Amino acid sequence: MTIREQLEATEEKILSPFASLSSRSAGRDREEPQDFLRPVYQRDRDRILHCKTFRRLKHKTQVFLAPEGDHYRTRLTHTLEVSQIARTISKSLRLNEDLTEAVALGHDLGHTPFGHAGERVLNRIRTEGFRHAEQSVRAVEFLEKNGRGLNLTKEVRDGILNHGTSGHPSIMEGKVVRISDKIAYINHDIDDSLRAGIFREEDIPACFTEVLGHSVRERLNTMINDAIRNSLGIPDIRLSEGMFETMMGLRRWMFENVYQNSAPKEEEGKAEQMIAQLYEYYLRRPEEMPEEYQSFMRDLGQPMERTVCDFIAGMSDQYAIKTYEDKFIPKAWTVF
Repeated sequence: MTIREQLEATEEKILSPFASLSSRSAGRDREEPQDFLRPVYQRDRDRILHCKTFRRLKHKTQVFLAPEGDHYRTRLTHTLEVSQIARTISKSLRLNEDLTEAVALGHDLGHTPFGHAGERVLNRIRTEGFRHAEQSVRAVEFLEKNGRGLNLTKEVRDGILNHGTSGHPSIMEGKVVRISDKIAYINHDIDDSLRAGIFREEDIPACFTEVLGHSVRERLNTMINDAIRNSLGIPDIRLSEGMFETMMGLRRWMFENVYQNSAPKEEEGKAEQMIAQLYEYYLRRPEEMPEEYQSFMRDLGQPMERTVCDFIAGMSDQYAIKTYEDKFIPKAWTVF
């Protein structure tokens, strides 16, 4: 018996009846030999962790554009926090941690530079619109490995596609990531806002702090414990009714006070203009995109607009700024 088979047998003995077992995966689009050591979801986790798209998340905005400081979240640190919360919930409910972690690590791979500002402008100017969850799936199905993708299991791709508020994951582990994403970004966005001096802890309305707690640590602990207690023994992941209403109320308060009206968000208009100009530039000059993207059009028959969107969406904040400077900002010159 291989080590993989031993691990699969252990899953069948200890995991919840609601868990997704590695041995019963719906499989991959392209058949592959099984690994000697790793079950399928562990392999998916490893593939995401080692891919180029994942590494670029360290230079993509989470909420605040270009903050000066080492401790503000990036899209990568957000992803790691979602993964940690999701694994805690999955472990407590005896769900498949490898599958949960794979979905969590892959859920934001399709995010644009400059966070939701970049997503908004691409959704506005691209004929077919743009949604980062769909782009995350596109990254693992096609963009990685020069058009071959990572060939992940159907369960991981389903969880990635459906991690948003309006999503309906078909697996419990995807439902865990869906709620963990909200718990993570609400709390770490508060933490970053406190660090930036946008508001103080005592400015958070008492109707939220009296239920959730008076610190980021307390609020995380309250929400995670509530999700676990209210999901025990049922085929769903949910908060208690009062906890969910309070969390969503705090989310609305954050939209009013941080996401839409804070000083650090004022730079988003410039970022949107920059993305729009780069998009139009490469539609006119697709031959200036890297060879990898030109090969998508030339060898794989990808439409130009789709390919330009892939290129722009994959940029890090730094790469987008540097590219914009190269294309649109005059350079100093010297006569000898």
